[in-house]
Amino acid sequence: MAIANTNTYNGKGIAESFEDIIFDISPEDTPLLSVCKRMTAGQTYHQWQTDALAPAGDNRALEGNDATYGTLAATTVLGNYTQISTKLVKVSGTYDVVRKYGRKSEVAYQLMKAGKELKRDMEYAIVRNQASSAGGIGAARSTAGIESWIAGNAVEGTGNTTGTTPGFSGGTVVAPTDGTQVTFIEADLQTALGLAWADGGDPSLIMMSAKNKARFANFAGIATKYNEVKGAMQATIIGAADLYVSDFGNHQVKLNRYMRDQAVLCIDPAYVGLATLRPMAKEELAKTGDSTNWQIVTEYALTVPNPDAHAKISSVGL
Repeated sequence: MAIANTNTYNGKGIAESFEDIIFDISPEDTPLLSVCKRMTAGQTYHQWQTDALAPAGDNRALEGNDATYGTLAATTVLGNYTQISTKLVKVSGTYDVVRKYGRKSEVAYQLMKAGKELKRDMEYAIVRNQASSAGGIGAARSTAGIESWIAGNAVEGTGNTTGTTPGFSGGTVVAPTDGTQVTFIEADLQTALGLAWADGGDPSLIMMSAKNKARFANFAGIATKYNEVKGAMQATIIGAADLYVSDFGNHQVKLNRYMRDQAVLCIDPAYVGLATLRPMAKEELAKTGDSTNWQIVTEYALTVPNPDAHAKISSVGL
């Protein structure tokens, strides 16, 4: 049979088949950053005060007795250093103007990506075991992460006795020392929640890694594993619990991609914040040639107004 001389195999100038969209499934969620109360820092070392009521006890006085005075407790001053986080974008003049699929301006696209990446870097800093540091010549300042702050209500996983969390001391927060990793168990979670509750906290948010969430899914305190559906449709089985009921209240459970497996955090959202010295902003830098240079920068400190409102289980993740 006759075959056409012109076809897609020998033809020239055929346009590409190219989707005019960029597919990116990179996660953008920042669970701890999202619940932080927004505050303003005025210096690179941001401070606040904590106090506590005297323990309740028997309080009876003699009729007509003279008053006697005890020593009043002073407030406790805590603080954290601000941390500078940046992202840089450099795009050649030609690449920014040539026709591209999925975006018009390469500068705008890269700045959008950098902003999302910067938020993820901030989440990484504040949710982990980073120590605080004043920095210096050749050393960047560091803001302490929440895992390092929780010392008073730190529960070492059952079977481990070597882990420690020094917490805040002498103006800085020291990073915890991991013990031998053990399995995350429900008894340790109940102990941690009880400690925070006894101190006056309401740890309504439990945050953990995917590995610990898989262990948690078998705990007895999970509120329900079913969605009830009216009518003839079958109930839907839920594979991962989002609500945990303990003796100390109801607790929302959230996965955090940036947490370490070694810790499970029990957080009172009312006592965690982000103090910003320099809000996230983009600025164009000086041109040094045939390219456009941009920087996105922010400076911030994690604030933990009262560390005893929270609790954690350490050295888990086995």
